[in-house]
Amino acid sequence: MSEIIFIVEESNEGGFEAKALGESIFTDGETIEELKQNIKDAIQCHFDKDAPKVVRLHYLKEEVFAA
Repeated sequence: MSEIIFIVEESNEGGFEAKALGESIFTDGETIEELKQNIKDAIQCHFDKDAPKVVRLHYLKEEVFAA
């Protein structure tokens, strides 16, 4: 695997949450920079060898407004 994709959403408690597609990797962070570091750490913990070299983040933002 050369690439791993994470879905990033704002957390209800503040900060951000990330979930990997196709892998059981979940992490969070108060800032985007902290989240990125936590993602790197989680990837290293999840994969003993052959860890992906590229991380792709897909940001989801939900917006609600009156019609």
